[in-house]
Amino acid sequence: MRIVYFGNNRNGLNILRWLKEMREEVVGLVIHPDEKGRYVSDIVRTAELGKDRIWPAPSLKETRTIAGLRELRPDVGISINFGYRLQPAVIGLFPLGCLNLHTGYLPYNRGAHPNVWSLVEGTPAGVTLHYMDEGMDTGGIIAKERVEAAWTDTGASLYGKLEAASLSLFQKTWPRIRRGERLPSTPQQRGEGTFHRARDLQTLDPIDLDKHYRARDLINLLRARTFAPYSGAYFEEKGEKIYIRISLLREEEMRRERGLH
Repeated sequence: MRIVYFGNNRNGLNILRWLKEMREEVVGLVIHPDEKGRYVSDIVRTAELGKDRIWPAPSLKETRTIAGLRELRPDVGISINFGYRLQPAVIGLFPLGCLNLHTGYLPYNRGAHPNVWSLVEGTPAGVTLHYMDEGMDTGGIIAKERVEAAWTDTGASLYGKLEAASLSLFQKTWPRIRRGERLPSTPQQRGEGTFHRARDLQTLDPIDLDKHYRARDLINLLRARTFAPYSGAYFEEKGEKIYIRISLLREEEMRRERGLH
């Protein structure tokens, strides 16, 4: 099984490490530029590939990059936390398709920051493995799993749950992929679900001190945007921005914290 890996962030690193531990054949790597990626150097080291088999994501539009990928004779593409759309000329290189692991429960929360929008909008949280097409997280769904978003979750803790669930889902599905079968999938219906771009967070973060909010909505917003070291929600007073992070404890946790039994 010859794999071209499109990876970024901690999830991209963890799944690549697992594939290498399984002695899978990663023959090519596509990465984010340093200024737009995370864990890029770790991913490169883990892949153990020569520079001639590593491409920056923006070069995917270039004929020579597509030709270089074709020369690798790949069977499947694996995309993990990869923030670039693939054009048909790239997707068509893979006989078994190009699979994307998304930390959202499709069709809900296509695009960026599913952990945030699940909490803000009350949509289902979960993870999905799907085929890539020209759209953003719109390809046929191979497998997906729900993840419980508890009232005590923040954007950070839910993100951790989604990372763990996505690794588990990938590991459970991989044996079927490895057999060389093109897995059946369920098409996503146009008009279903939700979609958000990265820049949409800018509409969430400013808190208007003179605006009326439902308590539920405000708490959901504040906990969704609690994710250190990211700045998150804020209000302005006398020209200064004041950032807000919250913690949520269940009653038994509070009692333990106070030394009560």
